Amino acid sequence: MSRTARLFTLLDALRAHRRPVAAERLAQELEVSVRTIYRDVQTLIGLGAPIAGEAGVGYVLTPGFFLPPLMFGVDELEALVLGARWVRGQGDEALAQAAQSALAKIATASPKDLRETIANTGLWTTGKAPPGAAATGLLQVLREAIRNEHKLRLAYTDEQGQASERTVWPLALAFFERTRMLVAWCELREGFRHFRADRIGQCDCARERYPQRRTALMKAWRAEQDLPED
Repeated sequence: MSRTARLFTLLDALRAHRRPVAAERLAQELEVSVRTIYRDVQTLIGLGAPIAGEAGVGYVLTPGFFLPPLMFGVDELEALVLGARWVRGQGDEALAQAAQSALAKIATASPKDLRETIANTGLWTTGKAPPGAAATGLLQVLREAIRNEHKLRLAYTDEQGQASERTVWPLALAFFERTRMLVAWCELREGFRHFRADRIGQCDCARERYPQRRTALMKAWRAEQDLPED
């Protein structure tokens, strides 16, 4: 690998980490020495890359830094195409259109036009939304509430057929093979609950932010479920 290619690869590795990452880990990812990482980081800083941190602490790329388009590897491109094709079958029309638009932007923004390569990728998914998985437009409402940290008012029917009105703080939406599951804090039960999307009747966004940050709530939910951090 040339030094120029290595510098671009190092920038890409830094972009993949949200928090400071140790030089030792970067050295393992790039298969170079720790001393090379130290030297390359200083070179990138000298070229204007906004890298914060220092040796022994870790490095992080300042959020918002724009990197020029890079060539995608074959495996990277196939992963993107397969993921976008899976999204198109999940019953969320807005998300499906967004996935298709993202692929188009990737194809035309790369140094080499990748539209033909994407069209001819021989990977397909048969994953489709199960019948009755969610009412039309519901998944988009749930996603937007999660993104904006807004409360939702739900009409919900549990597995015993008991109906209830809930005010919840939506945290995450899981796409399983046979159902879609909303993870939320429930004000009625005063705890974390899981709601099947196909059992949600009326759903209204309160346009009111819930009082805690979603990241903190997700951390508490993961601890309760004994799940590792991302």
